[in-house]
Amino acid sequence: MDLAPGGKFKGRKMNNNRSQNASLGIIGFGAFGQLAALHLGQNFEITAYDPSPDVAKVAMQLGVRLSSLHAVSQADVVLIAAPVSSFEQVVSEIAVACKPGALIVDVGSVKVVPSEIMRRLLPNHVDIVATHPLFGPQSAGQGIEGLKVAVCPIQGRRHARLAAFLRKALGLTVIMTTPEDHDQEAAVVQGLTHLIAKVLLRMGPLPTRMTTKSFDLLSEAISMVQHDAPEVFEAIEKANPYSETVRHRFFSLAASLSVELETTLRIPPHNETGQ
Repeated sequence: MDLAPGGKFKGRKMNNNRSQNASLGIIGFGAFGQLAALHLGQNFEITAYDPSPDVAKVAMQLGVRLSSLHAVSQADVVLIAAPVSSFEQVVSEIAVACKPGALIVDVGSVKVVPSEIMRRLLPNHVDIVATHPLFGPQSAGQGIEGLKVAVCPIQGRRHARLAAFLRKALGLTVIMTTPEDHDQEAAVVQGLTHLIAKVLLRMGPLPTRMTTKSFDLLSEAISMVQHDAPEVFEAIEKANPYSETVRHRFFSLAASLSVELETTLRIPPHNETGQ
């Protein structure tokens, strides 16, 4: 399952000789970029770019060399973990630096807009795959095996090899889809989860002593997203073209239910004789 040009990458190395691995450039070394480096360090020689000076220490701990955006963009595989707000600018800079045969992969929470940007700006001589790991540092705390990742083929044919690598080397459950189908489902799955979490957190502090199992599960779901960067919520609610419809429907149904309850409360109860 060679992901890099020339067949250099053959999956997980058994001899730990990293110098023989393909090169991986991670653009955006925040929480998810660091998570990717943690799990891909045995498979790739990793370099990363991030404008923040705060990532130097963790990069050293993970054995990742920090470099310029231009240099990182020349890797065999380029992983874009940049925020949606800077995505187009980043892709335009990758486009002039990436080498023929490179595999360009993004890991954002939305897929329609980033896919269009990559298809429009990146050259024809690279393969493009839009992905969305359906997990983050919080949910990956016990490992990533069995967790889900959405894979959307955009340009070229190496999406099948990438999917095989994700399954076999990382143990992920791969969902092949399109950017449109992904965003339609994510608008409900992620959009509602984050909306409910935001509302409940504003009602806090939430009870922790006298709770039910269902409430504990709800609290666990909140804890898994409450520490996400603000850019994640903004991308889910603003960059996903289907989120607005889902959001309006959710609040409309909630308001309708509230009216029903208020109406019921205003009707005086009947006594046992029906009077």
